[in-house]
Amino acid sequence: MAACHGIIAAMQQFDLIIVGGGLAGVSLALALRDTRLRIALVEHQVPVRLVEWDARIYAISPASAQFLDDIGVWKHLERERFSPIRDMQIRGDFGGHLEFSAFDVGVSELGWVIESSLMACEFWESAKRQGNLTLFSPARPTDLSFSPAAAVLALNDGTRLSAPLLVGADGRESWVRQSAGLDAINTPYGEKGLVANFACERPHHQIAHQWFRDDGVLAYLPLPGNRISIVWSTPDENADALCQLPPAVFSERVAEAGGFCLGGVSLLTKPQAFPLRLMRVPQTVAPRLALIGDAAHGIHPLSGHGINLGFQDARVLAELLSSRQPWHDLGEIRFLQRYQRARREEVLLMQTTTDGLRRLFDLPLLGARPLRNLGLNLTNRIPFIKNFLVRYALGAY
Repeated sequence: MAACHGIIAAMQQFDLIIVGGGLAGVSLALALRDTRLRIALVEHQVPVRLVEWDARIYAISPASAQFLDDIGVWKHLERERFSPIRDMQIRGDFGGHLEFSAFDVGVSELGWVIESSLMACEFWESAKRQGNLTLFSPARPTDLSFSPAAAVLALNDGTRLSAPLLVGADGRESWVRQSAGLDAINTPYGEKGLVANFACERPHHQIAHQWFRDDGVLAYLPLPGNRISIVWSTPDENADALCQLPPAVFSERVAEAGGFCLGGVSLLTKPQAFPLRLMRVPQTVAPRLALIGDAAHGIHPLSGHGINLGFQDARVLAELLSSRQPWHDLGEIRFLQRYQRARREEVLLMQTTTDGLRRLFDLPLLGARPLRNLGLNLTNRIPFIKNFLVRYALGAY
């Protein structure tokens, strides 16, 4: 493990280069810690631990928690900084209601709500201790080229890296994906995801809430103590207007939108909003290249599964690379297509489901509202369908 400083003209050889030190990229590196692969990780900014609560949070599924345990991270996360989800209550815009309970499917938690910065810092600390991993940070890529045998990456300080395989884990605006000429099909929702944390008047009892409203989808996610984090997916104009409200007025609006189910709420973190879009990447592999995480797909946040898809990308690719035979070329396209095939079905299913749900509750047709809410109520009354849905979310299928 080393940091890169100064001008280095010589080519540095690795077996794998990962561009992007976010959660997906670092988790891939950590999942390969017991292999003989020589790994380079390029990241422009080292994560920083926040003193206050981070408004950017993730809902981690049990399948992802198992992956984080497998790579040695889960046990090091501070338990007092995250909360389990034991139940989830979903309400439509015309009396529809759907509940999921961990007890009903025989598990202790449906998932966990964890701050983004908490995970990022722990991942980075683990990466710094990894013997087969070299960290290049802070560093930015400036040029990417491919030969029949290798990917060659140039960094902004003059360093040049070469490896049989390069993985792009550098987010939705992926520089790697664009440099390699891989298409991304973006469909804007005309919405922003507004996030903020609040203190609550009443205890949340580890229950997550979600409302499909006329002005978007609002979720309350439990944090330790009487705290919640919200994700409000709402039209651009409404998101901007909400962000400009005085804290007390904004808090009142959030409590009212949630039917005061937790009593009054008080703002803890400044609200932030980011644009939402569906992003499909038809080809996530090419000779000498693979994409993971947000570089490979984008979904609506109403399911809370974006980061879970990224972790499963990392898991599947790590298993493929770890189990390769000595004669396998890491960057050979037929070898990499195994990863693409393994991930295509789950990603497509999650994209289609979340996109379909959002558009269903956005339909202005007069008869659509009672029908979609009837669907929620019917699903709530059929244990087989409910159990299937929750077990799929848990990663049990």
